[in-house]
Amino acid sequence: QVQLAESGGGSVQIGGSLTLSCAASGNIFSINAMGWYRQTSGPQRELVAGISSGGSTNYADSVKGRFTISRDNAGNTVHLQMNDLKPEDTAVYYCVAGPYWRFGALTDVNYWGQGTQVTVSS
Repeated sequence: QVQLAESGGGSVQIGGSLTLSCAASGNIFSINAMGWYRQTSGPQRELVAGISSGGSTNYADSVKGRFTISRDNAGNTVHLQMNDLKPEDTAVYYCVAGPYWRFGALTDVNYWGQGTQVTVSS
């Protein structure tokens, strides 16, 4: 129904910047919230940032002030601008999409991208 394709991952130095992009295709009208999760070497995935169809945003405390999520006017592409990168930001980043924006955040994920690796060297 909806396909998500991430791009822009790579390896950067501490303090560097990187921008991830996610292009959505299919029934994009079913998407009311998009965002980014990340997974380090551990089993848990962390919600990094989310954005609603109306432009509301939410960020994990660990990335506030450094990361910025944005959505194209057409609503089919989301970007995550990552600045002042730290080694702890190293992870596989997954673009996600879902139908709801509740309690000021993306709370339901129906679609996942394939993931893109971000590596921040120390």
